[in-house]
Amino acid sequence: MIIHPRPLLGTMLVALLATALSSCTRKEGCTDPAATNYDPDAQRDCCCAYGSGKSFTITDLGNGVKQVQGETDQDVTFTSDTKWLLSGFVYVNSGATLTIEPGTLIKGDKDSKATLVMRRGGRIHAEGSATQPIVFTSDQPAGQRAPGDWGGIIVCGKAQVNLQGGQGTIEGGVEATFGGSDPADNSGVLRYVRIEFSGVPFQPNQEINGLTLGGVGSGTTIDHIQVSYNGDDSYEFFGGTVNVKHLVALASWDDDFDMDNGYSGNGQFLVALRNPDIADQSGSNGLEHDNDGQGTTATPFTAPTLSNVSIFGPQATPGTSINGNFKRAGHLRRNTHSKVFNSVFAGFPTGLLVDGAACEANADAGDLLVRRCVYAAMSNLTAVASGSTWDIQAWFTNGGNISVDDNNALGVSDPFNFTAPDFRLTGGSMLATGATFSEPGLNAPFFDQVSYKGALGQEDWTAGWCNWDPQNTPY
Repeated sequence: MIIHPRPLLGTMLVALLATALSSCTRKEGCTDPAATNYDPDAQRDCCCAYGSGKSFTITDLGNGVKQVQGETDQDVTFTSDTKWLLSGFVYVNSGATLTIEPGTLIKGDKDSKATLVMRRGGRIHAEGSATQPIVFTSDQPAGQRAPGDWGGIIVCGKAQVNLQGGQGTIEGGVEATFGGSDPADNSGVLRYVRIEFSGVPFQPNQEINGLTLGGVGSGTTIDHIQVSYNGDDSYEFFGGTVNVKHLVALASWDDDFDMDNGYSGNGQFLVALRNPDIADQSGSNGLEHDNDGQGTTATPFTAPTLSNVSIFGPQATPGTSINGNFKRAGHLRRNTHSKVFNSVFAGFPTGLLVDGAACEANADAGDLLVRRCVYAAMSNLTAVASGSTWDIQAWFTNGGNISVDDNNALGVSDPFNFTAPDFRLTGGSMLATGATFSEPGLNAPFFDQVSYKGALGQEDWTAGWCNWDPQNTPY
């Protein structure tokens, strides 16, 4: 979904906040509430953390379970010897850090649609391992979990976005703003983390995703994350500059990797597997990229650089029956400037839609690129907007992209197995060679310069920490 600009604070609200905070002792260097550059998230730290101070309400429910509610201005640790139950919107405010130990289990309360929110200036340090991943999941028993049981994780940062005023409010009824002017902003670490059965549709176009990253800066680490059975997008990036690696999307309801509002980070080793029965009425895509909701020329442009993506769609074989709401492996629209390299897309009704005159012009100018990618078993390989005469097939071929008619021709071990997929390449796979990193941006230190196309070669980086059957896991 796209964030649409709206006023963040009216004159009356600013006046009220100024009155409320005037009795606080503000931290040195903090902005006066009446100033034009007033940051409400930062002021929670400036005033409350050094005055009255807010902290989570933590209730011992017995049997090793503690319920967490409210917001905190103080540092908090979730320890692995306790099971944690989030209830309602749980906020980590500016200046506070939430630390989560390896192997910790956190559940989201279904009745309150629990959601964990890192406000701007707040940090999360959730660093698991391949043998001790951190797990966020539904509080429902095994066999009764469903997409949308709880909200998900939202991280708000201070990096640039292309919204009016340089900031926005996270969708989904959340009291948190995002965006700013610090591309290197650090919101913490998420590593070896699973997020399951999240994604709440509070109202039309106001959904919470599995992992929402709003204006998150490049100082943040996002690596080895799995989002499974999410009720909206698995991942959505609202602007920002954060770089991501080793992301897994399993059976999301809507899009796998949604990027908009000026997101300009790098991504490598992203893999998605779709359930043929689960798709959204808005149209489910693998990649869905927009500059903004209206496709304007607002800057910074949405301009991610992605390499080694593998998206395995709903149609494993020509005879597979799929939900009619599935659309495209890639939908590049609304003036996006995306660049996608060395990637693999399989089993969608349409392979790639370059949508609209602005995107076509970006493609001709070399600002929108899809190069050295392989498309398999697409009912329609490429498409353009209705009425367009742009020759997408010539552009597609000139980019060194190819197509094959059968998913088996890719030489991937067992990518459509829902309870035990194997995305590694078989001996002699057509994907084992041909990846290059010569274009500007791809030679950045962030990118591992591998020879293979797609998210995995011979090494299975999903082993040990991913869970392919979370419905039946007895948490």
